[in-house]
Amino acid sequence: MGGGVDFENALGLVQLDTNVTKTDGDDAEYDSGGATAHPENASVGEASTSDGTEAITFDRSGIRAGFLTCLPIALGVGGYGIAFGMLARRAGLSVAEAALMSATVLAGAAQIIAVELWAEPIPVAAIIIATLAINLRYSLMGAALGPWLGRLSPLRSYGSLLVMADENWALTMREFQSGSGRGAFLLGTGIAMWVFWVTSTIIGAAAGGMIGDPASYGIDFVLAAVFVALATELWEGRSTLVPWLVALATAVVAAALVPGQWYILLGGFAAAAVEVVRHDG
Repeated sequence: MGGGVDFENALGLVQLDTNVTKTDGDDAEYDSGGATAHPENASVGEASTSDGTEAITFDRSGIRAGFLTCLPIALGVGGYGIAFGMLARRAGLSVAEAALMSATVLAGAAQIIAVELWAEPIPVAAIIIATLAINLRYSLMGAALGPWLGRLSPLRSYGSLLVMADENWALTMREFQSGSGRGAFLLGTGIAMWVFWVTSTIIGAAAGGMIGDPASYGIDFVLAAVFVALATELWEGRSTLVPWLVALATAVVAAALVPGQWYILLGGFAAAAVEVVRHDG
């Protein structure tokens, strides 16, 4: 999961129109590389490329579509947030501190690792290295969104990436690959994720030790269930099986041989390397 967001600023992104300048003719000239659009039909931030690729828009309808699409996934993430909130309280964080961490970090796996390592004195170096290893995968995920987000202004693209998490990244990839061109979709899904993640963290932290061990109620399995559901949406046939199996095998071996959470990153890199070899080799 990615970083926190200021809602007024996030929604204010859709008011900015720095990509399109009107001309006296029937067309509008797109200021970042010769793409054109028809202003009478264009939404805020729309851009059409000369090579025939789909237009990319950035407006409130895209945010709304992303928010509504992500609600079922965000609800599942909420269960995971409850588990994190309880773990945070058991580690000694207050309700406010746990909520602040979720609001500004928005990275479930990294946050859980951080609170599991929490002790006196706080092992700052260990926490930084562990969370860096886990979150490096976001560099690969962000690069995958580059062909679409790269056609938006830096404010819009990087602002949306602040609320990127594993779950809404998968939804956004599916959305972009479908050709919808709704560039604000990621921001909408991210807002849904942020709201449910922070709210559920507060609930879990407030519950504190009343529930006891989250694993005894199966709450710790919520995230795994969410990822299984997302995986079915990303299935593209037998060609998908190869990188998945490579990632799985690499992660299992690495988890047994390498301490910490490096198996996550190593599995992702192995799958990416196999895909590069298959397509470019």
